[in-house]
Amino acid sequence: MTEVTMQVNGKSVTRDVPDTTLLSDFLREELRLTGTHVGCDTSQCGACVVHMDGKAVKSCTALAVAHSGASVTTIEGIASGGQLHPMQEAFNEHHGLQCGFCTTGMIMTGIDMVNRYQAEGKALTEQAIRKELEGNICRCTGYHNIVKAIEDAAGRMSGMAQAAE
Repeated sequence: MTEVTMQVNGKSVTRDVPDTTLLSDFLREELRLTGTHVGCDTSQCGACVVHMDGKAVKSCTALAVAHSGASVTTIEGIASGGQLHPMQEAFNEHHGLQCGFCTTGMIMTGIDMVNRYQAEGKALTEQAIRKELEGNICRCTGYHNIVKAIEDAAGRMSGMAQAAE
């Protein structure tokens, strides 16, 4: 057993876990944050995406002990003051989900994607979104509404960044 301490959704947490505990299992089993889904256990489907130190990572292949000291944000931590994150709002408004299993990973990937493109001053085109989503699998939709949701959220998030300046 190894002691793991990290910031999760802004709160410090510490647990003793076996060295082989995956980050996804740490979040789901130890912290009961079940919004992070596990679909494949091989890093192919993207349902387990969380943000670690501000970057999207697939938590089903990351060991919790290797990331002790990190700051992790899960789907449960992106809303603020009872207000959904703009990406969550856009997914809802554009019907960017069906069964919902992949949705949390898509949303977390979408936020990371928009943040990176905006930081680099690059345009986030439909083609770029589709390319960026190659690591996330949805078996229910044709991705059209997911892409539209991310495009919409990019505009909303841009507005948030400008308002903060």
